[in-house]
Amino acid sequence: MYIRLITLFVLLSQLSFAQTPAPFGAVPSSRQLQWHKLKYYAFVHFNMNTFTNEEWGHGTETADMFNPTQLDCRQWARVAKEAGMEGIVITAKHHDGFCLWPSKFTEHSVKNSKWRDGKGDVLKDLSAACKEYGLKFGVYLSPWDRNHPAYGTSEYNEIFKSTLKEVLTQYGNVFEVWFDGANGEGPNGKKQVYDWPGFIATVRQYQPNAVIFSDAGPDIRWVGNEDGYAGETNWATLNRDKVYPGYPNYWELTPGHEDGTHWVPTEVNCSIRPGWYYHASEDNKVKSLEHLVDIYYSSIGRNGNWLLNLPVDRRGLVHENDVARLMELKAYTDKASVNLAGGKKITASSVFSKTPTFAASNILDKSRDTYWAAADGTKQATLDINLGKSTTLNRLLIEEYIALGQRVKKFAVSAWKDGKYQPVAQGTTIGNRRILRFPTITTSKIRVSIEESKASPLIRHIEIYNAPELIVPPAISRSKEGLVSIVCPRTTDPVITYTTDGSEPTASSPRFSQPFAMPQVGTVKARAFIDNMKKASSPVSTDFDISSTKWTVVSAGGSTSAKGTDRLIDGNPNTSWQQRKTGEEPVTVVLDLGETLSLKGFTYLPRQDGRKNGIVYRYAVSVSQDGKSWSAPVSQGAFSNINNNPVGQSIRFDQPQSARYLKFDALETTSEKDATVSIAELGVLTR
Repeated sequence: MYIRLITLFVLLSQLSFAQTPAPFGAVPSSRQLQWHKLKYYAFVHFNMNTFTNEEWGHGTETADMFNPTQLDCRQWARVAKEAGMEGIVITAKHHDGFCLWPSKFTEHSVKNSKWRDGKGDVLKDLSAACKEYGLKFGVYLSPWDRNHPAYGTSEYNEIFKSTLKEVLTQYGNVFEVWFDGANGEGPNGKKQVYDWPGFIATVRQYQPNAVIFSDAGPDIRWVGNEDGYAGETNWATLNRDKVYPGYPNYWELTPGHEDGTHWVPTEVNCSIRPGWYYHASEDNKVKSLEHLVDIYYSSIGRNGNWLLNLPVDRRGLVHENDVARLMELKAYTDKASVNLAGGKKITASSVFSKTPTFAASNILDKSRDTYWAAADGTKQATLDINLGKSTTLNRLLIEEYIALGQRVKKFAVSAWKDGKYQPVAQGTTIGNRRILRFPTITTSKIRVSIEESKASPLIRHIEIYNAPELIVPPAISRSKEGLVSIVCPRTTDPVITYTTDGSEPTASSPRFSQPFAMPQVGTVKARAFIDNMKKASSPVSTDFDISSTKWTVVSAGGSTSAKGTDRLIDGNPNTSWQQRKTGEEPVTVVLDLGETLSLKGFTYLPRQDGRKNGIVYRYAVSVSQDGKSWSAPVSQGAFSNINNNPVGQSIRFDQPQSARYLKFDALETTSEKDATVSIAELGVLTR
C-alpha cells in the first residue's frame, strides 16, 4: 500500500509538472519581478552642481555653496505622485563627492554647509516625503569622488562601502541603488579600481530587495543612451559576465543579448530638460508634450521602465515649468490608456491545456498572475479579440508572462476589414510590456499573430486604446543670414502663430507666413493650431544670441581653405564639420566675428546625427582683437557627460572679453580612438 501511494504521488507530481509550461532561458528574480510591476518614476538631480551651474562638479567646491532657500521634499513627492510616478531616485552623492546627508566619512557634505546650520539631511526629508505620498525611495551614488583624499587608494573602497551602509541603513526601504560607471581622477590625480563585487555585496546585505542599476546590472541595465529611447528590439537578457560598468560597446545595451545568460532588463533614463542638473538658461527648454509622449511609448512601450529626471532648482523646488509639463503628460496618458478590450471575447488558435489555467480569457483579466499559454512546442499562434461593435483605436499593449522567460521575437496586429483581417502594425520583441502605435482605424475585431517565438508563447495581458492625436509643436531655426523660420513637421495645414516680446503665443498672435529677420539677440515663441484654431500644440521657445551673419571662418584644422568649414557657423544643427587629427596637436578653429563684441562666453554644439565620433571633450578658448596676438585661454576645461548627453554646451567666461576673433582649440575627444574632431556649430554669448 505504501509503495502504491509513493508511485501515485510521483505520477501526480509528474503530471502537474507536465501541465505547467517550463521556464525558457534566463528568468527574473523575485526582486526583478517586483521592479517590473513599476513603469515610471522620477530621477532627481539635486546636489552641489545645482549651485555651481555644472553637470559634473570638480570636488573643489566649498560646502557652503550648497544652500537651497526653500527646499521642500514634500513638494517633490507631491508633484511626482500627481504626475503618476511611482518613486523617486535622488543623487545622494555625485562625482564631486558632496553628500546630501551628514556623512561620517567625508567633510564634503551638508553637515558643513550653511543650509539649516549644518543640521539638514535631504535624504531624511525625502525618504519621509516618499513614505507620506506612497512613493518608493531610491538612491544614486557615484563611486567617483573628486574631493575625497583617499580616492585612488585601496582604502577608498572600504570608505565607499561604509558610505553605502550609511545610506542603506538610516532611511527605510530602498527600492533601487543606482551606480554610475564614471571613473575619473581624484584630487591626487589617481583613478580608483572599484570593488564592484564588494559594493554589490554591501547593497545585498543591507537592502536585499533593492534592484541594483549599472551598465552591467546585476539587476537592471542602462539602455545605452540618455535620450529616453529603448530599442525597437529589446531583450531583457544580457551576457552579464561580459559587460561591466563603463563597458565601451554601450550600443549592445540597447537591444540586449537575445540569448543572454542573465535577466538584466532595461531602465530608460532621460531628463525633462537638456541637462541633468538645473540651469536657469534651460527654463524655456523643457521637452514638449509631444516629445515626452514619444519617449513614453519608446521606453515604457518598449519593454523598459522610464526614469524621468526632474532637475530641482536652487530654491529646492521642482520648477513650475517642469511641473506644468508633467501634468500635461499625466492628462494625456490618462486619456490614452482607457482600455477598450476589457470584458471582450478572445479566442486562441492554440492552448497549452483545456483547463482554465492557461485559457485565452486570462489575457483580458486584470490579474498579473494569470496568462495564456500556447501548446508546448508551438511557436506561432493567433489571438482574436471580438470587440462586439465597431471601435476606433490606434494603440495596442501586449505583455508576456515574463516569470518564465522572454520568448517572442516577432508579432503582428491585424484588423477585420472587408471580410478579412488586414495588416495594421508589427513588432519584434514584447517582454514585460510593448505598446504599438499605428494610424487610427475603426474595426470590430483585432487579431494578434505571434509570428516567431523562441519557445511556446506565454501572453499575460492585452489592452487596446484610442489615444488622442497630438499636434507636433513647431520647430524654430535661424539661418546664417539671421532669418528665422518656423515649421511644423508631420502636421497637415497648421496655422503657426509666434511672438518676439516674450509673451506666450495665442490664436490671436501674429501668424508666421515667411522668414523674418532677427540678426541680434532675441526670443521667439511659437505654437501650431489646427481645426480652425480649436486645437493647439504645446508652445515652444528658442533664445537666439547674435547671428553669424558677419562671421567668417579664418582657419579650421590648420587650413584657411578647408572644405565644409561653412558648416561651423551655418546655423544648421544637422550639418557638421569634421577634421582628421594630426598627432597630439589640438585641432584649432579661428572665427572672425566681423566686429568687436563684448563676449560673455561661447557655445559648442556636437554632431547631432547620433554618432559619437569626434565629439570634443576637452577644450581651450582664446580671443584676439587682430587675429594675430592671442590672449591666454579665457576658458578651458571639459564638457561634462557630453558623450552620453550630446546637447549644446553654453560656457560663460569668468569676465567679459572685448574681441573680434575667437580661437577654439579641441584638445581631446571623448574617445582616444577617434581619428577626427567634429563640430556642428560654434557660437558666442553676448548677453
